[in-house]
Amino acid sequence: MAATLLAIDQGTTSTRAILFDLRGQPLAVSGRELPQYYPRDGWVEHDPEEIWRDVLATCKDVLAAPEGGTVAAIGIANQRETTVVWERATGRAIHNAIVWQDRRGADLCRRLADAGNGPGIANSTGLVIDSYFSASKLAWLLDSVPGARAAASQGALAFGTIDSYLLWRLTGGRVHRTDASNAARTMLFDIGRQIWDPDLLALFGVPAAILPEVMDNAAPFGGTDRSLFGRAIAITGMAGDQQAATIGQACFTDGMVKSTYGTGCFMLANTGDRPRVSANRLLATIAYRLGGRATYALEGSIFNAGSTVKWLSDTLGLIKTPAESEYLARGLASNRGVYLVPAFTGLGAPYWDPDARGALLGLSRDTGIAEIARAGLEAVCYQTHDLVEAMALDGVPRPAVLRVDGGMAANDWLMQFLADILGVAVERPRHIETTAAGAAFLAGLGAGLYGSLADIAATWTLERRFEPNLDAGERAGRIAGWQDAISRVRSRAVPPKSEDGP
Repeated sequence: MAATLLAIDQGTTSTRAILFDLRGQPLAVSGRELPQYYPRDGWVEHDPEEIWRDVLATCKDVLAAPEGGTVAAIGIANQRETTVVWERATGRAIHNAIVWQDRRGADLCRRLADAGNGPGIANSTGLVIDSYFSASKLAWLLDSVPGARAAASQGALAFGTIDSYLLWRLTGGRVHRTDASNAARTMLFDIGRQIWDPDLLALFGVPAAILPEVMDNAAPFGGTDRSLFGRAIAITGMAGDQQAATIGQACFTDGMVKSTYGTGCFMLANTGDRPRVSANRLLATIAYRLGGRATYALEGSIFNAGSTVKWLSDTLGLIKTPAESEYLARGLASNRGVYLVPAFTGLGAPYWDPDARGALLGLSRDTGIAEIARAGLEAVCYQTHDLVEAMALDGVPRPAVLRVDGGMAANDWLMQFLADILGVAVERPRHIETTAAGAAFLAGLGAGLYGSLADIAATWTLERRFEPNLDAGERAGRIAGWQDAISRVRSRAVPPKSEDGP
C-alpha cells in the first residue's frame, strides 16, 4: 500500500486526527470536541490533559483504519498563542493552558505600550502589543503560580504553545522544540534574526531556560514513543494552524491571500522573503520556514467568527445548528439595518481594542431571529473587508482572488456575501479542511515524500468560485452601516476589572 500521512489538528474547540494520502485526500478522520473554561470575564482556559487524551484517542482511531499501518510521518497543526507551562520531570502542566482569546494579560500590555515599547516590539516580532500573544500569558503564569518563577529559572519547567506540549508528550518527554511559525506568535521571537529576542525575554521576565528549540516547519522534530502506537512514527512537520492552512491552500507566491473561517477568522497574505511591518495594525509574521529560509506574511486576526454562530446556538438558543443560520439568512432580502459586532473578547485587527464588547444594533419591533442570525454571518464578512482594506493601505495589492477554508467556508450564502462585500472572487477548494492538509504536506515534505512546494501546489483543486454581484452603491451603504456600528462599540468600551490572582 502507498504511504500515508497523519495530521494532528488541535484547535480551539476540537481535536482531530486525519489520515491523508499523498494527493491530499482524507482517508480517515476522528475528532472530539474540546471544552473551554471561563473562570472570569475575559479569561479562557483549556485543560492540557484533556487535549492530550483527545490527541491520543483520535490518533489511535485513525491508525486503526485499513491504511493506518502505512503512516510514514506525522504533522502537527495547533491553535496558536495558547500557552502551557509544564514540569520537565513529570510532564504535568502547572496550570490550565491559557487560550489565545484570553485577556488576563491586557493590563501588562497596556503598561508596556504606555512605556513606549510598541515600536521596538513591532520591529522585532512584527506584532502589536496585545495579550492575544503568548508573552503576557507566560509572564502571568510565572508570576501567579506559586514557585513557578524560581522553578523556571532553575530549568525545571518548560514553556510551549500547544505544538511543543504535544511534541513533548508524543516523544515521551525527550524533545522540547517548536517551529518558526509558532515561535513568531509568542511576542518573544525576532522574526528577522530568527532568534529568541534577549531584550524581550528581559522585558517580560522570561528565563531562556524555559524556551523550546526553534526548527523549520518541515524538519526532524522527533519520533513518537513506541509505547503509544506500537511503533515509533517520525514527526516531520509542524506549523501554527493558520500557517498550516496557508500551506494547504498552496499560497506560495508573493501576493496570494487565504482566509480561514474557524473559531476566529485569520487572513494571511504572502509577502515574500522580507517581513512587512504594518502601519495599519496588522501583523508581520512567518508564513513558513524551509531550509532555514523564511517566507513572510501579513496577517489580520479576527477573534470571533465561528464562535459567533456558536454563541447564537449554544448561549442564546436561537438556532440549533450552524446550517440553520444559512437558511435563515437566505430567507431575507436584506439585513434590515441590523448589525452584530461580536466583540465578545475585544476586537482584533485592525482595531486591537481589548476593552470593546459585543453589541447588537439597529433593532426594531419586528426584528426577529432571522435578522440576528444574518447579522452574525454578515459580521464575519465586514470584518474580513476591514482586513483587506488595512492590507491595501500597507501596500499589499487587493487580491484578485481570495482562497477560503475552515468550517464556515461550507456556508454558500456566507461565501457569496463575502464575495459581494469584498468585490473579489472567492475560491473554495474541494477540501476545506486545509489546516490539517497543510500539516500533512509539511510532514511529507520533511519525510522526503514531496520534492518541492510545487508538488504540494499541484494537489490543490477548486470546488466552487463565488463571483461578486452586488451593486457598488449598495455595497458602500452596507459597509457604512458596519463602520457606524464599530464606532459605537468602540466609543462605549469600558476597561475591565483588575486582573490579578490565578
